[in-house]
Amino acid sequence: MMRMVLPVLLGAVMLGGCVSVKAPDKPIEINLNINVKQEVVVSLKQDAQDLITNNPELFPK
Repeated sequence: MMRMVLPVLLGAVMLGGCVSVKAPDKPIEINLNINVKQEVVVSLKQDAQDLITNNPELFPK
């Protein structure tokens, strides 16, 4: 039994040293699809409302 285990262990140890780590040629690209449209629209809506309220002569009814 020992005769069969020894070559298997030896082969596993020899193959274990063949791992290599290499940096990629191109930079890593991370694409984040983030939607911030809602916050911008709310902010612009509030700014427009403040402008209309503070300057009623600019927007006659």
